[in-house]
Amino acid sequence: MFSRKPFPLCSLLLLALILGACKDKPTAAAATVLLRVDNRTVTLEDFKRDFAKSLPANQQLAAEERSELERSYLVQTIDRQLALAEGQKLGVTVTPQELETALEEHRRDYPAGGFEQSLLERNITIEQWRQELEERLIMEKVARQVVYTRVDVTDKEVDAYFRDNRQEFDRPAQVRARQIVVSSETEGERLLGLLRQGSSFEALAKEFSLSPDADDGGDLGFFGRGEMPAEFDATVFNLAVGRLSPLIKSEYGYHIFRVDEKREAVRLTLEQVRGEIRDKLRAEKEETAYEKWLQELRSRASIDVKWSLL
Repeated sequence: MFSRKPFPLCSLLLLALILGACKDKPTAAAATVLLRVDNRTVTLEDFKRDFAKSLPANQQLAAEERSELERSYLVQTIDRQLALAEGQKLGVTVTPQELETALEEHRRDYPAGGFEQSLLERNITIEQWRQELEERLIMEKVARQVVYTRVDVTDKEVDAYFRDNRQEFDRPAQVRARQIVVSSETEGERLLGLLRQGSSFEALAKEFSLSPDADDGGDLGFFGRGEMPAEFDATVFNLAVGRLSPLIKSEYGYHIFRVDEKREAVRLTLEQVRGEIRDKLRAEKEETAYEKWLQELRSRASIDVKWSLL
């Protein structure tokens, strides 16, 4: 079935790629050291294990592709070690409450039990994941404290971006809709009957819909024409707010839609989007500043990599 939400494993893969699980810990005398970053070491065994955990479960890779990903992962591991070392120097820590809040935010990206199941499939314990999350939060704090405070966006830059990218702010008509997706016409007609009798759309979506947006009561958010399959557009853009659609068949199953809100096409003014532009430019500047900061750390650090082991 169709959903505009990203598949939850994507966020877990991104977290694993950024974090790894290379810890400062004693290793056996016979362990092969793959990486030294100042006084921190990463063994080949630890790296191979953590790299494997960073990949989607049961993914098969060609030898060349795997080698390329390993090298990229090792570069990210170096940067991570450098950032964590800076955090240690600055005395940056994460409180238990901050850790629990971040953990719950990640859990909300999954259906009930889905987060734990994802960890199980990847052979990662919740304790390991907490440690990795804590390190990510430390890295974010270090970046805010050392890098992002130096970033500024001026009104002149905002004005120039708006002038040079005026077409971005001509917004097409949009609708906000909900859907229920089922596998059979019979089930769809049954639910449509319940809705017409006054049953809650959100409750039925949560209980019966097969779409990933079911946990949000079938909420698809706002979207414009062309962002959804053609049969969706033909229905929702001609549906009055609050009205139910008939049963619609698609390659994903049988759908029932309800339009909750409509936005007319609008040509936004500079003042309406000033904050949006400022946030966009700030994010771009922060990314550039962070990479420059990492380059400075690399230039000062003693880094020894045995690339031949990969």
